Amino acid sequence: MPDTIQDTNLPYAIRAYSPERLREALKKMYLVRKFEEGAEDSYMRGLIHGTMHLSIGQEASSIGSTMALTDEDKITSTHRGHGHCVGKGADLSKMFAEFFGKESGYCRGRGGSMHIADPSKGNLGANGIVGGGLPIAVGAALSAKRLGTGAVTVCFFGDGANNEGAFHEALNMAAVWKLPVVFVCENNKYGMSTSTERSTAVKNIAERAAAYNMPGVTVDGNDFSAVTEAVDAAVERARNGEGPSLVENLTYRWRGHSKSDRNRYRTKEEINEWMGRDPIPAMAKLLMDHQIVTEDDVAAIEAEANQIIADAIEFATQGEDPKMDEVTRDVYTPESAA
Repeated sequence: MPDTIQDTNLPYAIRAYSPERLREALKKMYLVRKFEEGAEDSYMRGLIHGTMHLSIGQEASSIGSTMALTDEDKITSTHRGHGHCVGKGADLSKMFAEFFGKESGYCRGRGGSMHIADPSKGNLGANGIVGGGLPIAVGAALSAKRLGTGAVTVCFFGDGANNEGAFHEALNMAAVWKLPVVFVCENNKYGMSTSTERSTAVKNIAERAAAYNMPGVTVDGNDFSAVTEAVDAAVERARNGEGPSLVENLTYRWRGHSKSDRNRYRTKEEINEWMGRDPIPAMAKLLMDHQIVTEDDVAAIEAEANQIIADAIEFATQGEDPKMDEVTRDVYTPESAA
């Protein structure tokens, strides 16, 4: 748990984190936004092939949920996981190189958007399978408990995954064994094109925590302070050996499910309403209201983020393409099967 200022009249994030950490958090939120806007632009210009799943509008959830984590703590991510990578301290140049399919990417250009991993920072990887990170997170938490490392695993998943069997199996096992794992549901209202109102029996996904005898809380996922307060408490609980928790961050993706999604199942009014709840200016206002940054500071932070992204894209475009004769280089096959 971070050092806190003992003034309950202040928002949690202001009490819990130093001005330097909060400015860095705002910078990371800008980096997530600029990274995805840069990725989208590169896709439109034909520099990136395949599809991508953007989390524009969800930056408070990804960055707020990783504030209390160290490099020794682990995360598992989703197909919409660029923000989680940035939250865990990823190198933006390597992320873009991976997008561009270059050898200098995190996975040597073999993984692309949905499979970026960085074990050195505790990022066990994004996952293209809905709910695929849930059992991996339980395994990582079991390992930490058995080895006594004190590490906590934060498992990100979307609202669509809460109706998968893996969700229920993972939460049950984590609760039975009191594992140090925090399940963070980023509920952006739609599992691909199906709303949670049509697909999920409970109003709030966090209510399902009761079935597994663990705490469950639903918060405004676009409110950085609310996210950090909920996830930090769950991380502390896990680190103290008290077992898992379920945190539901209510948020919204501005873009479609993927690049092929034409958004026909959502109204313009709904999208515009959520765009009006943009978490980045809300975070900037929080910091300005408490004299942590000025308007000029915010402009400088955004400009710095723009430059980092420009440099990362340049790095990626200059990268070396994988060689065709090395296509199986990183594929493991037992010698006996050769």
